[in-house]
Amino acid sequence: MEKVIRRSANYQASIWDDDYIQSFASPYTGEKYVREAEKLKDQVKILIHETEYELDQLHLIDNVMRLGLYGHFKDQIAKMLDKIYEAQERKEKDLHFTSLKFRLLRQHGCHVPQEVFCSLMDEEGSFKACLCEDVRGLISLYEASYLSVEGESIMDLAKDFSLTHLTRRLDQITESHLKEQVRHALEVPLHWSLQKLEAKWFIQVYENSSEANLTLVELAKLEYNMVQATYQKELKRLSSYNFIWYKETGLPEKLGFVRHRLAECFMWALGLAPEPHLGYVREILTKMLVMVTIIDDIYDVYGTSEELQLFTHTIERWDINSLDSLPEYMKICFLALFNSVNKFAYHILRDQGFNVISNLRNLWAELCRAYYLEATWFHSGYVPTTDEYLNIAWISVAGPLILFCCYFTTNPIKMKELNSLEQYPGIIRWPATVVRLADDLGTSSDEMKRGDVPKSIQCYMKETGCSEEDARKHIKQLIDTALKLMNKEILMENPINNFGQTAMNVGRISLCMYQHGDGFGLPHFETKKNLVSLVVQPIPMP
Repeated sequence: MEKVIRRSANYQASIWDDDYIQSFASPYTGEKYVREAEKLKDQVKILIHETEYELDQLHLIDNVMRLGLYGHFKDQIAKMLDKIYEAQERKEKDLHFTSLKFRLLRQHGCHVPQEVFCSLMDEEGSFKACLCEDVRGLISLYEASYLSVEGESIMDLAKDFSLTHLTRRLDQITESHLKEQVRHALEVPLHWSLQKLEAKWFIQVYENSSEANLTLVELAKLEYNMVQATYQKELKRLSSYNFIWYKETGLPEKLGFVRHRLAECFMWALGLAPEPHLGYVREILTKMLVMVTIIDDIYDVYGTSEELQLFTHTIERWDINSLDSLPEYMKICFLALFNSVNKFAYHILRDQGFNVISNLRNLWAELCRAYYLEATWFHSGYVPTTDEYLNIAWISVAGPLILFCCYFTTNPIKMKELNSLEQYPGIIRWPATVVRLADDLGTSSDEMKRGDVPKSIQCYMKETGCSEEDARKHIKQLIDTALKLMNKEILMENPINNFGQTAMNVGRISLCMYQHGDGFGLPHFETKKNLVSLVVQPIPMP
């Protein structure tokens, strides 16, 4: 019998073994901290009620949101922003005030026109030169510019103007507190930052500012540490009891060629659904992402063309009686997937009365067909056009699958909404596109070295004959366009309550994961640091 020669990606082993995860411990559990937090929340509600002037209200709202406390005061904040929106008439001359108000109102879903910035522009249609001296205002304008939608030329000017002058002035700023704010803003814009990581950074920055409210600081620290304790408990459970199916099937041993990324998958889930009460959502997402990772590696690296064709047909039929035709490693993988998906569908049926098994089967079949097409491209040496690649790649990155899992677990399922989502509107398509393009920017070089299907960068280079540097610039422009479309179709139009922010979070976690390279395949650097910050290390408290 001819020996099958298989490729290997030589993935690094996970540092997050079960012994390490089970060693996590947090003191921030129990009624003592709950009572303390409730007292502090009452004090903040009084503070919100007593804050009268509009600029003070905007600062308070911004601080509460950036400190990670929005969930506790969203009703009060919504009322405050609604009043501010209804009252906005006069043209402001202050760069910081105008920018902050624009950003917060747009985050709230208000249709604030870009023309509010016209009073800050000269007769030639450029931002006034004198504004380049206002560093605080430039930061606010820069952050506001990321709330733009496609076709807003004034907002494009705002981004270019603020970015240019902040970059030029960074080394000239002597005040360390302000310099850190500029550096951080240029590294990751607030609107697209991962909420929990941003909160931890901002707590320290805000605490050391002259404007700090100590009640807000204390509540923010306590909230972060209490939620972290919840995350620890969930990850420990996933690594042991709830993931017994994962260990008993022998996936880690039998499928040694794949990435075993339980903790990193949990970080994805945490980024998508950070609220403490969404523990079940994080559990489901982690399990589905583990299976996505394993199956992706089977198609990308290990499986032969014949095996992949058989596996795809098995997924499409969703029939355990067809397992005999598969090699052992694929049998193990399919049974693990079959049991996980069916159990998930059972819980949805039990809790909501909806049978979503056919929806989930179709999503997995579609994903595997996309994987198989990309595998045939690789094995035949075919390089698709950029459009041809992107038309399949936003599906092969598992965007639709993960977003549907989010919808099934975060929203009461409604048939009209479900039918609409199955047409893959912008709330599905654009976040998935951002994941794919961010993934390509972060992983492309590593994947090409080991031999993989061409990604968007290589497709564009072959199609246009441009350099890799120019191709990367083009992909970044495509990401920028997709983010603007997300702002318009998700944030501004908010087609499905409670689901819009989850969809926006897909963009945020993907930008975070691939900001410094392949943070998922090679997770021992920034991803490790971020996971330690999110799950392991609490914020010191007196």
